[in-house]
Amino acid sequence: MSKPLSWRAELRRQLGRRRTLWMIGIVVALPLVLVAAFSLDDEPGRPGDPTVRLVDLATGGGPNFTVFAFVVSAELLLFIVAALFAGDPVPAEASWASLRYLLTAPVSRARLLTSKLVIGFLSTATLVIALPAWSLVVGTLAYGPQPFSILGGGELPWAEWLPRMAVAVVYVLVMILPIGAFSFWVGVRSQTPLAAVGGALVLLIVSGILDSIDALGDWRKALPGHYSRAWLDLLVSGPVDWTDLRHGALWATLYTVLFLALGYRRFRRQDILS
Repeated sequence: MSKPLSWRAELRRQLGRRRTLWMIGIVVALPLVLVAAFSLDDEPGRPGDPTVRLVDLATGGGPNFTVFAFVVSAELLLFIVAALFAGDPVPAEASWASLRYLLTAPVSRARLLTSKLVIGFLSTATLVIALPAWSLVVGTLAYGPQPFSILGGGELPWAEWLPRMAVAVVYVLVMILPIGAFSFWVGVRSQTPLAAVGGALVLLIVSGILDSIDALGDWRKALPGHYSRAWLDLLVSGPVDWTDLRHGALWATLYTVLFLALGYRRFRRQDILS
């Protein structure tokens, strides 16, 4: 039998929650829904056409379909996944009146938080990796194994596209961690699941609004989501410019550490009434 605060027990608790099953179902269904939607249009775009968009090339092969599915998911869906898995566990325990019981175990509060965070972030990483992998399978079966078609013209062979796409997946995972960490901090403070997830999404929306204001100048570069699309620089021909990718990863790491530290500090000092 698993100990109440073990990672195995937390994983079982995570997998048994309805919202986890819903997230898994959405990730599985999304590529299939996209294929069904694209079946209504028989006119694919042509690489090199100045008016062509990424969506126009999505049916050009498995890699193109994978990139499109990942782009639309990285705009909001994956941020919601991070907010749910990192921000919901602590307030959920409080709402079930089981948090005080867990804290009666002869272990520190830090260990309780760590077990929930590790499983939350591992669950997030699993879905972030599973989405493009499943999209690649579905896209290749539906549209064939053609190489990735670049918007401006040209192609990336599989041997070059695969490692770049792997780096892109890791980068997106790093970029969504601050939203998960912020959701975790709000959840610890409020002990309300809705406040944790809602607060993280408000941060994401406000950050996007401020990022669109040119008057802020270079201050926009410090916003959590400013470099969220920098991974698209990996999917071009020729050498990759790592400047934006490096800056985005550094800012994301800084925000993640900050919000996690605030969450641990708050949880260590507060009184648990539930």
